[in-house]
Amino acid sequence: MARTDRALDELRPIAVERGYTDMTPGSVLISMGRTKVLCTASIDESVPPWLADGEGWVTAEYGMLPGSSSERISRRSATGGRTKEIQRLIGRSLRAVVDMKALGPRTINLDCDVLQADGGTRTAAITASWIALHDAVAHLLETGALAKSPIIDQCAAVSVGIVDGEEVLDMPYSEDAGAQVDFNVVMTGSGDLIEVQGTAEGHAFTRAQLDSMLDLAAKGIDQLVEIQAKAVAD
Repeated sequence: MARTDRALDELRPIAVERGYTDMTPGSVLISMGRTKVLCTASIDESVPPWLADGEGWVTAEYGMLPGSSSERISRRSATGGRTKEIQRLIGRSLRAVVDMKALGPRTINLDCDVLQADGGTRTAAITASWIALHDAVAHLLETGALAKSPIIDQCAAVSVGIVDGEEVLDMPYSEDAGAQVDFNVVMTGSGDLIEVQGTAEGHAFTRAQLDSMLDLAAKGIDQLVEIQAKAVAD
């Protein structure tokens, strides 16, 4: 089906609300179209035992709440393989832009809860988690626990794909479900790739299409990075 609500290279409407809850130093509600994800960052003054002395850690948990989909998602089933794969992706993405030595022997936990799912929940979680991470680090700086920020770059993510033969950016579920090609792309604020997850759903794609989709993702991530920067500057 042809996209009619926005251009093929246009992101869905985005809203970011920092400080959504009061109990953690980082808390961000992100809305991308109808997808809504709450990301919180909490600080634990300990690290996994296998880490080198003096290094910190950044990790993530992800889950879809029971009412986030039209069919209820049980809390028990929300801990399956897909969930673990997504939370590992979020953790890897954020660790790529943090100097663990500079963070010191502490863990920042990012909890990403999907309140409403309409495609792109993992990419929205990564984008919002960076803001929550920023605010948790700001708390450590304000309290004197850190002398300088260990965050070395921004990090954001977006979906791209091929739907009805056309390359599209930021797919809602209606497009994602019928896409011939589906990619999730994670990049730094400076434009380096962190992770590319993609597959053909029945129709192979060319190298030229891959390059074009990466360019399309980079365009969207540039806009997301600007939204992040504005959010933390406000």
